[in-house]
Amino acid sequence: MPEGSDRDIDVTTMHRDQTRIRRRYDSPLRQARVTQTRDRIVDAGVEIVRGLASWDWTVVTFRAVAERAGVGERTVYRHFPTERDLRDAVMGRLAEAAGVDYDRVTLSSVAGVAGRVFRSLGSFAVPATPPPADPTFIAVDEQRRRALLRAVAAEASDLSERQQAALAATLDVLWSVASYERLVGAWGMDPEEAVDVIGSAIGAVTPRLAEPRRGRTRRSMP
Repeated sequence: MPEGSDRDIDVTTMHRDQTRIRRRYDSPLRQARVTQTRDRIVDAGVEIVRGLASWDWTVVTFRAVAERAGVGERTVYRHFPTERDLRDAVMGRLAEAAGVDYDRVTLSSVAGVAGRVFRSLGSFAVPATPPPADPTFIAVDEQRRRALLRAVAAEASDLSERQQAALAATLDVLWSVASYERLVGAWGMDPEEAVDVIGSAIGAVTPRLAEPRRGRTRRSMP
């Protein structure tokens, strides 16, 4: 076929048109819209989990999030291959909102990070863990609290009642069954190892109560 034929012109035109389509497809405006849609989907997931009555996230489905975001399920699927990916993105957004970056946690920042996590819980509808309902457990729980308050008061009578209560509460948290179960279940410790860890943590707190009275001020304790 002669050079410069109609076929050569058609091929050149086709390539040019395809390049234009590709440029429109990859345009910054389109990318911005994709990002906005993804953000809207994740925000919808956040709204759902903040309103849940429990920590059961199985209700955070493609359908539920799509309806809340006002998009189709296929749109959600294009951004998140699985519902696990979607929930991970929601969790990441919650951590970001709370100012929590687990990759940057250090020993010196643990207390601050934990505080931010706990403060964020106020934005959820999930109620606080209810106290035991059985009268026997209620009585034992109250007995333990009184014992801790009494022990702290005996060793730190120079502290305010509020400071004494804070120390007793710290010991109560370490002593709780939930702490033991967390060590055994989530951390895979055997029972004796879990007991040793809790004992060491309590031991790190209680020496402060037994410090000589001299030099200790009310400001030296939490």
